[in-house]
Order: sequence, then C-alpha cells, then structure tokens
Amino acid sequence: MSNSPSVKPAKKCYEHLGGKLGELLLESFIEKEWIAKNAPSDKHFYITELGEKEFAKMGLDLTKIKSETI
Repeated sequence: MSNSPSVKPAKKCYEHLGGKLGELLLESFIEKEWIAKNAPSDKHFYITELGEKEFAKMGLDLTKIKSETI
C-alpha cells in the first residue's frame, strides 16, 4: 500500500464503511435512487427495488444484510 498524498482514506468503523468514500457512496446511492427514506427526518434508509436490481448486478448478496426493526 502506498502512502502517497494521492491516496484517499476509507475508514472501517465496526461493520460500516466510513470516511469520504463512505460519504460519496451514500450520496451516489441516494442520487441513483438505489436507497431512500420514507421521510426526510427518518434516520434509516431502505433499499429500493431499483437498488436491489443494481446491487445484484454488482454481485452484492443482499441476503447478508439483516433487517432492522425501526
């Protein structure tokens, strides 16, 4: 791994991806409508039908994501 100034950090915090990479991925998934909220004030997102299709195309196994009761 290089320590050059051009390397951008991605942080793993517990089981979550954080840092600027995590932020950019979140923004992209929202813009593409792969994830959404029921209301702007909601804390949690859900994966949309479009998101399920697109994440599957990327080879992601969404069955590994646990549902949360909110």
